[in-house]
Amino acid sequence: MADGKVSVIKVEQHLLHSDNLNRVVKVDCYLPSSYTKASLLNLLLINDGQDLVKMGFEHMLDDLITGEQVGDIFCVGLHCSADRKNEYGTAKVLDYKGRGAKAFLYTKFIFQELIPFLKKTYSIESFREKAFAGFSLGGLCALDIVWNYAHEFTRVGVFSGSLWWRNMDQEDEDFDENEHRIMHRQVREGGYASWLRFFFEVGTLDETADRNNNGVIDAIDDTVSLIEELAKKGYNPITDIHYLELKDGRHDVPTWARAFPDFLKWGWGREGVSL
Repeated sequence: MADGKVSVIKVEQHLLHSDNLNRVVKVDCYLPSSYTKASLLNLLLINDGQDLVKMGFEHMLDDLITGEQVGDIFCVGLHCSADRKNEYGTAKVLDYKGRGAKAFLYTKFIFQELIPFLKKTYSIESFREKAFAGFSLGGLCALDIVWNYAHEFTRVGVFSGSLWWRNMDQEDEDFDENEHRIMHRQVREGGYASWLRFFFEVGTLDETADRNNNGVIDAIDDTVSLIEELAKKGYNPITDIHYLELKDGRHDVPTWARAFPDFLKWGWGREGVSL
């Protein structure tokens, strides 16, 4: 590392060609240096991996592991493409502008290409558990994949998630936020997986929009109402869901950098470490 300290993680970048996406995906792997073929690692996939680079994620993770605040975790940052608004989104339902058209292909990439590549490249037979996280639209995408493939995951982290994602324009006179917010409806109509845990972060300055004029910005409204849907489904708001509202937090990388250590400690903190 730059200060001469010996890092407890190694970072490797791969250029993985995806047949599903018909493009090369830049993949940053943050691997604990203590890893051996006999290790049983926790895997954390993170959308918008380019934002991890901006926030100095390598040093953040190294400090947390060195300080024994979190255990060993294999983090994989997936850089987005220029067609981000189509690759991220909800795979089963397009938004009202037709965005998210490649989200089902991105989901196929994760399971058919990325995970097999990671297992082969790092000689990993299986993972102890798998989790997914992302920022903004990447957070919605991560939640969509985890929700629809709950048997594959145990945790999800959503930072400033685009939970407003809807299949009808809010200016339409028939728009109903309870009916037309896609992720909310998926949760309402979906099943219950007792092992899933959820982490949501939102900033009080994430945006200024307030479509229902209740004095609460939409980013907070959409997140809180999704948590309410999860609670109705059976998830305990105390033990199964962690909600982090950052005062003066914005829709930007510095805010997500403030929140990410809390997410890592929430999910993989060593015994006795509190948020």
